[in-house]
Amino acid sequence: MALDPYIVLGVPRSASEAEIKKAYRTKVKALHPDQNPNDAKKADEFKRVSSAYEILGDAEKKVKFDRGEIDGDGNPKGFAGGGGGGRWDGGSPYGSPQGDPFEDILSGMFGAGARRRNPGPQKGRDVRYRVEISFEDAVTGARRRMTMADGSGLDVNIPAGITSGQTLRLKSQGQPSPSGGAPGDALLEVDVQSSPIWTRDGKDLRMPLSVDLRTAVLGGTVEVRTPSGPVSLKVPSGTNTGAQLRLKGKGVQVTPPGDLYVRLEIVLSDPRDEGLKRWAEGR
Repeated sequence: MALDPYIVLGVPRSASEAEIKKAYRTKVKALHPDQNPNDAKKADEFKRVSSAYEILGDAEKKVKFDRGEIDGDGNPKGFAGGGGGGRWDGGSPYGSPQGDPFEDILSGMFGAGARRRNPGPQKGRDVRYRVEISFEDAVTGARRRMTMADGSGLDVNIPAGITSGQTLRLKSQGQPSPSGGAPGDALLEVDVQSSPIWTRDGKDLRMPLSVDLRTAVLGGTVEVRTPSGPVSLKVPSGTNTGAQLRLKGKGVQVTPPGDLYVRLEIVLSDPRDEGLKRWAEGR
């Protein structure tokens, strides 16, 4: 018997989309195989939670489940029960694994055995995952190894420019088909970590950078950290706090790449410097 996805996620039927998503994220974070290696029980629960969100996280499937058109596994329902008390739930009479209910009625009435429709092999179910990636990987792109629900490892290409909430689809990495069809897909919902250094502005990046007073007055070269590694930046003489310098092509590595904007903040190397104090006093 299929499980009720509301019970699996621990939310009421009146739960909002945000509440459902929050419950799903909380559970998959606690149950993820990376956090619980060699724990078969939690791996199975992880699969159930992913399957439940496959229903409730999809607006169309959620409506169908709430109407009784599909069960907790996403399979269409045919007649419920038998005899005179039976009723047909569903939008399409050909979706039930038991066959066409109208053909079953004709078969019972005339005893001839109406020919059933063969829906053919069905695709396996998709499985949802939530993955955290670093800010740098989202900016430059990367190839990372992910641990799947069954404990297997899979190399995943992370495209540059991806943002939180976007989903990567991995073909044929979901559940196998119960009827010999193609496997389902793995859907990776991405959560990009924030950075203590850079902020993102479309395909551009922005960051503050402290420079000493001497460099600001006389000019010089400073080292700037970028997501792809350190680079040198020339500071012109007479630069003031708030000046913004651009590092072309050092932003998000899409085509064409964005830029990195550096906002300079003038600081004193040694606020107790006597020479600086005499200069300020005009002596």
